[in-house]
Amino acid sequence: MRNIVIPFGISILLVLGSFNTVGITKYKVRKIVIDPGHGGKDPGTHGSISKEKDIALKIALEVGRVINDNLPDVEVIFTRTDDSFPKLHERSNLANKKDVDLFISIHANWVSNPSIYGTETYVMGVQNTAGNFEVAKRENSVILLEDNYETKYDGFNPESPDSYILFSLTQSAFQERSLRLAGLIEDQFKTRVGRKSRGVKQSSLWVLWNTAMPSVLVEVGYLSNEKEEKELNDPLNQVYIASGIYRAFRDYKMELESMN
Repeated sequence: MRNIVIPFGISILLVLGSFNTVGITKYKVRKIVIDPGHGGKDPGTHGSISKEKDIALKIALEVGRVINDNLPDVEVIFTRTDDSFPKLHERSNLANKKDVDLFISIHANWVSNPSIYGTETYVMGVQNTAGNFEVAKRENSVILLEDNYETKYDGFNPESPDSYILFSLTQSAFQERSLRLAGLIEDQFKTRVGRKSRGVKQSSLWVLWNTAMPSVLVEVGYLSNEKEEKELNDPLNQVYIASGIYRAFRDYKMELESMN
């Protein structure tokens, strides 16, 4: 590996840049990408009366609306606003190109056991327990719907455990902030929205791994649970869930900016 020498003058600037000094711009949360999972030819999971892609879009649009109404200093960018199919790499690339401060992907879960219900918020991690790995495979498998996915994703196969080795080779520099936001979201769901929180979890999710900012994937509930599916299709409950995500984002933003 080559030794990288930083000139003395530049090194001094880098050190000074880490302190809050006069003339240094304070950190602000100015831009956020909201990603409604799936879409178009990819319906995601489904229950007896609904598809994941539709519920994710309705909640995501409501989250964006509430942010726009209450935090006018924040620019909200959506990966989709209709029943289109953004490719998985396009979602994270959009966030990277726009240089956003946060990425939130919204989904609905499914499992073969219909008695399971509740919310879960994921951050990028390699702690792939059995249940978490099933979520990773399901969410990552959307790439199989894309043409030439082997080339676009450098041979990554979402069905092969060996492919997930690549995730363990890098540790996200944004994991601490991602975990903080995820915790705030689940706390809102539990204490304010009245949902059953199944907690913050880690899994090898490609869309989170490929983002260059704090990022989370929110599973708002299980479409495999009959009662919860009905609740997720209720417009008022969609507003409540979106409000919980908004409040978590607001608190995250205030907390981060207060550290300036």
